[in-house]
Amino acid sequence: MKLKTRKSASKRVKIKKNSLERKKAYKSHLLRKKNSKRLRRLSESVKIHKSDFSSYSLLLPYSF
Repeated sequence: MKLKTRKSASKRVKIKKNSLERKKAYKSHLLRKKNSKRLRRLSESVKIHKSDFSSYSLLLPYSF
């Protein structure tokens, strides 16, 4: 049988050439007390760590 892709993971993760990228947390609310430098860092995307790569490959089976 074909494996199903987890749609929640596919919406949250971008597939790049050699890695997976995700957005950082804590930028949805309570932004008034966070300074602009912190908000700028939170808006950047981050590569998914190597230790989590195997679990994401189960969630996104045909992405690699």
